[in-house]
Amino acid sequence: MTAAHPLAVTGSTGALGGLVARLLADSAVPQRLLVRDPSRAPVLPRTSVHRSDYADRAAVQAALEGVEVLFMVSAAESADRLDQHRSFVDAAAAAGVRQVVYTSFLAAASDAIFTLARDHFATEEHIKASGMGWTFLRDSFYLDFVASVVGDDDVIRGPGGTGRCAFVSRADVARTAAVILQDPGSHLGCRYDLTGPEALSFAEAAEQLSAARRTITYHDESVEEAYESRRKWPAPAWQYDAWVSTYSAIASGDLAEVSTAVLDITGRAPITLAQHLATANPPA
Repeated sequence: MTAAHPLAVTGSTGALGGLVARLLADSAVPQRLLVRDPSRAPVLPRTSVHRSDYADRAAVQAALEGVEVLFMVSAAESADRLDQHRSFVDAAAAAGVRQVVYTSFLAAASDAIFTLARDHFATEEHIKASGMGWTFLRDSFYLDFVASVVGDDDVIRGPGGTGRCAFVSRADVARTAAVILQDPGSHLGCRYDLTGPEALSFAEAAEQLSAARRTITYHDESVEEAYESRRKWPAPAWQYDAWVSTYSAIASGDLAEVSTAVLDITGRAPITLAQHLATANPPA
């Protein structure tokens, strides 16, 4: 890649895309930032900002003209996310993009237990069918997720059983993506499972949260109890399915495998939950 043919980065107004954009800027990599709201885009050297929405094919195609490599962060969860992805991929292909680096999900499959992972698999397949080269980053659930599911009563509730998940930090995913984007050809046609260095059950995660904060416990709900307890939040049916299947997928063991991809690609091991919590809650 050269300055005349920068790569494009989506999601720079969000957590993961923003981290990637900043890492690339720190390495003097020219890039285009594709955002819905340019006023929220980070101000970075060697970057240009282009207004586009995943579903706006014309705007996306115009923004990607001349781009060789595209970092595609999955769109926000919604009922039509897969349609947005397909429209965006089609626009990228029409613009002449040669390679897409896409943030997918661990254990993505057409019949994945975690319902949203099915959208990720369908997106992968659409990218493959587009004729563009590809690299898929199959991220595990983020470390932030662990603390986010603690209820107001300091209890984690869900049908996770004794299943384990190799939670990964956004920072480690971003570091990995930034390395790949600086030498994309070496990762063409590769699919990487991006996980943390350990697989934890919810009970173990609660213990670590307790050590870092206050006493947190885990209550293993049945699937029926999980749906019922979440009815207090008005949501469409697909959202309830996603919430509950998050835990069911972990219970199944599908997300328990620990990968070395982060270390292999970046040369630095991913952080643990304990390290993440220590950084988020440094000692007084």
